[in-house]
Amino acid sequence: MLIPMTETVIRARGIRKDYSGFEAVKGIDFQVTKAECFGILGPNGAGKTTTMNMIQGYSPLSGGTLTVFGLPIESSPRRIKARIGVIPQENNLDPDLSVIENLKVYARYFDIPRKKALEKAESLLAFVSLTDKKEEKITGLSGGMKRRLIVARALINEPELIMLDEPTTGLDPQARHLIWQKLRGLKKTGQTLLLTTHNMDEAAQLCDRLVIMDHGRILDEGSPRLLVKKHVRGSVFEFDAGADRLNLIKDCLTGINHVSEISGDTVFVYTDHADSVLNKTACFPEISFLHRQASLEDVFLKLTGRELRE
Repeated sequence: MLIPMTETVIRARGIRKDYSGFEAVKGIDFQVTKAECFGILGPNGAGKTTTMNMIQGYSPLSGGTLTVFGLPIESSPRRIKARIGVIPQENNLDPDLSVIENLKVYARYFDIPRKKALEKAESLLAFVSLTDKKEEKITGLSGGMKRRLIVARALINEPELIMLDEPTTGLDPQARHLIWQKLRGLKKTGQTLLLTTHNMDEAAQLCDRLVIMDHGRILDEGSPRLLVKKHVRGSVFEFDAGADRLNLIKDCLTGINHVSEISGDTVFVYTDHADSVLNKTACFPEISFLHRQASLEDVFLKLTGRELRE
């Protein structure tokens, strides 16, 4: 079902990106609605960054149509960029400036008057709990403080769409959860978030909907909860057993609705009938196992594979 255009922030239809014969994005469709957090997940080389670059107007489309705020990206890049805030993966703050100067200088790119820029900077530093650090140089900040400052900087132009590329990479749990809390607060005020991340817990915590990409295509789309239910069910058992014992485990689980796969020396069993599987583990007492709740990471690995990507 198509969502009314008035509620759609991003609408992509068959967008493609070709680099001298290499098709990085292969005709994907998705749309992002106002005040939701939409995630783009995928392994390295899946096409996530290319897709984000096309939305920001940095990389022209090779095919398809893409509108942001109802405006075609090809003809309205400047108008679109003025309404977007970007939180890049790297910490690209100016080390020669203080915390508050980083915000005031960035405000000039949006022609924000000096007095208003100072007011906004003060307000945003309070929002990300950095008021007491406003005169510090960037080199004196921790990694978590730098990420919070980048969040504040991205909000200086009061963006309607915030694009986040791996926003909490390398942060400790406390800093990560603080940023998640701030991002949820932004969504509640009506701002739209577009997120790429390798942190499946982050995607499950923040995203209302997401797509999983690989090799330039979208493999599936939905809410984290529905994707888990669709692909891996409620529980996961990891049996420390090689391929030679796979048939033993399968025979013991006959009659129980489940799906199994093997990776290395581990047999994975996905099921909604955890109690029944637990009752059957007496069949192989010599095999150790882990029982846990299914997660978005299980979906990700099932759809994109477990092999290492460079």
